[in-house]
Order: sequence, then C-alpha cells, then structure tokens
Amino acid sequence: MKVIVGLGNPGRRYQGTRHNIGFEVLKELAARHQASLSSLAHELEVREINLGGEKTLLVAPQTYMNLSGRAVGSLVRFYKLPVEQIIVVCDDLNLPPGKLRFRAGGSSGGQKGLTDILNHLGTEQVPRLRVGIGRASGKMDTSSYVLQKMGKQEQEEMAHAVQQAADGLEVWVREGIEAAMNQFNAGK
Repeated sequence: MKVIVGLGNPGRRYQGTRHNIGFEVLKELAARHQASLSSLAHELEVREINLGGEKTLLVAPQTYMNLSGRAVGSLVRFYKLPVEQIIVVCDDLNLPPGKLRFRAGGSSGGQKGLTDILNHLGTEQVPRLRVGIGRASGKMDTSSYVLQKMGKQEQEEMAHAVQQAADGLEVWVREGIEAAMNQFNAGK
C-alpha cells in the first residue's frame, strides 16, 4: 500500500490559496481515478484508489497545516507503514511557481506542515513532492502570501503544475522515487 499525503488547510476560506496546493493535487488524482470519500479517521480525509494494482490512499489532514504530523503519524502507526511507502505533497516558497521537486528525504526547508510530519515520524527520510509557489513580491508577509487566493493567471499556471504533480505521483507509485525524480525534477 502507498499513501499520498496532500497538505493544506481545511475549510472554504482556504480553497484556492497557495498553501492548499497539496489538496489540489489529491483532488486531481481522486478525479482521475473516480475515488470517493472512504473515511474520516485519524483527523484525516481518506480516499482509496488503485494505481497499477497498488492500493493507494489519498490523505488530506483535517488539522491545520502546521499540525499535520499528529494526523499523519497516527495513520502511519495504525497501518504500520514504512516511511518509504508515503509521500508528502506540499507548497514550496523557494521554488518558482509551478516547478516540481521530488525528494527521497531531507530537511523540511522551512515548510511547517512538513516539519511537523518529520517531527512526528522521527525521521527526515520521508519522500516528498514540493510544488513551487514562488515568493511574494515586495514586503508582503509570508503567511499572508501563502494564504492568499491566487489570481487568474497564477491559477492557470498552477493548474498545469497540479496535472504534472499528479502524473509524477502516478510514476512514484508504479516505479518509485528515483523514476519520479528523473522524469519530473528537470523541467517545469
């Protein structure tokens, strides 16, 4: 079994914001594979799909972003999952908008939801897919920027990134992190 964790904040207020890109990727995968809501457990919204014969859970923590680790840690312990079987999808301020970056592990790079997950799992060796959202121009506060709704042009650019991210995650499930890195990290 594989688990794809998409990070975001629950509630209508946060829909369409940069910080919810992980939820958007899950939504795309759910639509592609006709997944319906399986359960709400462990403070998670869980959908199940089958990718190339592999049972795959699409998991959206229903805690706020910065508290995602509690919910993800609970799920990992419940299923007794090795961390290589999960991947976390999150926004990244340090990447240009729409750029994808798969990694097998490493630091959180300051992404607080990812930081909380790594802390709860007790390791940095958690695969992740970072989706670039760029940085605010001018002196806008970072938290205001990530929680701001995207403009029309940015929405179109990010829609393409969401499609690419879903493609990359399908590769990750079928072929592993190295294949996803090789195919999706080079370009936009």
